Amino acid sequence: MTRLSVLDLVPVREGQTTAQAMAATTDLARAAEAAGCHRFWVAEHHAMAGIAGGATSVVLAHIGNATSTIRIGSGGIMLPNHTPFVIAEQFGTLEALFPGRVDLGLGRAPGAGPELQRALRKDLNAASQYFPQDVAELQALFSGEPELPVKATPGLGANIEMWMLGSSLFGAQLAAKLGLPYAFASHFAPDHLDAALELYRRDFQPRASLAQPYVMPAMTVFCADTEEEAQLIASSQAQAFVNLRTGTPGKLPPPIKDYRSTLPAPARAMLAHMDQAAAIGTPDQVAEKIAAFVARTGADEIIMSGATFEPEARARSVALTVAACREAVPA
Repeated sequence: MTRLSVLDLVPVREGQTTAQAMAATTDLARAAEAAGCHRFWVAEHHAMAGIAGGATSVVLAHIGNATSTIRIGSGGIMLPNHTPFVIAEQFGTLEALFPGRVDLGLGRAPGAGPELQRALRKDLNAASQYFPQDVAELQALFSGEPELPVKATPGLGANIEMWMLGSSLFGAQLAAKLGLPYAFASHFAPDHLDAALELYRRDFQPRASLAQPYVMPAMTVFCADTEEEAQLIASSQAQAFVNLRTGTPGKLPPPIKDYRSTLPAPARAMLAHMDQAAAIGTPDQVAEKIAAFVARTGADEIIMSGATFEPEARARSVALTVAACREAVPA
């Protein structure tokens, strides 16, 4: 069976506090571990009322304490927002606390307007130009090769599984050159998926840490007992996506029955475009859609995204999905 993992943005729901959002994410991590998921990732976002994962390494420390076997990591850390040395210390600390369980997924997109750039005291557009060098420096801080004038403590010698994230060909090229596993953000940017995976596999340069290409595309997954219920719980994420793309982001809204039918044609088309990397329906339907996506991409692993207004619905969706995919695999 293809490995299944979970991506969570620590969504803040309407009428909910940040503390409640953190508790819900922690409960989801426990549920993902119980279901048999391989890893649980949190993504870095800033200055968004509906997403509370900005202090990613701090959130991961709490999740690590609440779980025992599932891998924990970033999906991802936006490296232009930071210095490699600080990230080496943070994730070196996580690896010391949770040895053998820590992933560090890295992204280049600064994802910030002028106000956030001032708040971070960074020229993020300029910093993003140094992303390849910063990734190489981060690798050296962990491995000690080449030796740098300043050593990260903790960090040096940490057994971190580094990943390259991407939604375009740039990340695929860099992942191949550095011999890193590659995660593609097809759940919100599916256009370049096939070309990026082809380029990554073609140009992959083996390393001692990874002998052959390893890819993990993301899918939006909502699974429930009935297709109608799955579409209902998926409508909160759909609303949040439309709100974001139309310039009115906010907290995660409650579900709306037949939400898509209420939208103008351009918004419906936008959501339909995202559906090429989505699996929404009953357990059998979701397992079939994931199997078709794996057949298309040759994915070694799928990471499942998708926030629900009721946290219990997301936990149950994950459990149903893993069970259905396991049953679908021939003995």
